[in-house]
Amino acid sequence: MIKVNAHLHTPYSFSAFLTIDDALDRAVAENVKVVGINDFYTAEGYEEWAKGCEKRKLYPLFGIEFISLNEADQQAGLRVNDPANPGRTYLSGKGLAYPFRLTEPFAAQLADVRCEANKQVEAMCEKLNGLLQEKNIDFSLDFEWIKNELTKGSIRERHLAKALRIKVYEFCENDEAKIKSVFELLFGKSLKSSVKDFAGVENEIRANLLKAGGAAFVPEDAKAFLPMQTVCDIILAAGGIPTYPFLADDADGNYTDFENDLERVTQQLTERGFHSVEFISTRNDVHLLEKYAAYLHEQGFVVTFGSEHNIPAMDPIELFARNHTSLTEKLLKINYEGACVIAAHQHLIKQGLSGYVNEKGVADRSKRGEFIELGKQLIDSLDV
Repeated sequence: MIKVNAHLHTPYSFSAFLTIDDALDRAVAENVKVVGINDFYTAEGYEEWAKGCEKRKLYPLFGIEFISLNEADQQAGLRVNDPANPGRTYLSGKGLAYPFRLTEPFAAQLADVRCEANKQVEAMCEKLNGLLQEKNIDFSLDFEWIKNELTKGSIRERHLAKALRIKVYEFCENDEAKIKSVFELLFGKSLKSSVKDFAGVENEIRANLLKAGGAAFVPEDAKAFLPMQTVCDIILAAGGIPTYPFLADDADGNYTDFENDLERVTQQLTERGFHSVEFISTRNDVHLLEKYAAYLHEQGFVVTFGSEHNIPAMDPIELFARNHTSLTEKLLKINYEGACVIAAHQHLIKQGLSGYVNEKGVADRSKRGEFIELGKQLIDSLDV
């Protein structure tokens, strides 16, 4: 079975990878043949992704990710796929047109929401500098330096955590005791991670300073979240397939309010116009993942899996379930077939033809098999 990872973040948003070449070289080393770029709010990495895949004989999938808001769910207190924020809903677009194109008003809507996200991080940076001054720690963070040196233009909270970690280490000249003392001053408690564990330190910075209750926390402006339907409209305008990312089971086997009844959520997603879903497989128990993914697949959904890689820690690109458990043959097949549909869709869209979903987001699920076969031919052509 050809290995697929349909959801990978790159340095164009935030990523464990240093570069796109780094990501794609790791895919080759792990024999993952189909790879999907899926950055937050941007398609800036598409050209580099496409050229890198062509060079390595990998099949590229083109995606994008948003955080949207469903006001009805918010008012009902319904947790969707963000366990802490009712109504807040992560959405992906799969199989967008490449080269990327977006007409107005959709291009402006995308630019505006990206700008709002950047503004929030800039405000957090200001609050961090205030905290450094308050604690008499003699350096500050330069937001323009962060933007120019650590990002490709889209600035995430994790970039701020990385910048603070870098600057603390520089300020302390990499002296372990000094580093720990600075973080104890900032956190009001001891650093738990080893100073050599960069990912662990950055996660502690986020948890202690940048999240709700932290000294540098800035709540997101409502303008940073587009309505769910608006996000779907942007995805469709870009030629993509609106896709619902399942959070699915947590470590205790619990689900969000929206996802806890499999038959009901399948029906509700269909009613909301979704024909495609995805899972970040490393979050989930392999048996519960198979239960959900297989049922959704049987109901006609396009189902794919990914790893995100949007945290500092470097995990394999080859997909696993929780606790590094191998995916079952059924899950591998479901993921491959889902990738085939997306490959076929973006191939047709590129030629100006109708894809798996039309411009209104309507899909004829009875034709999924035809798209799987076309996608197989396209992916297989890499080895010709």
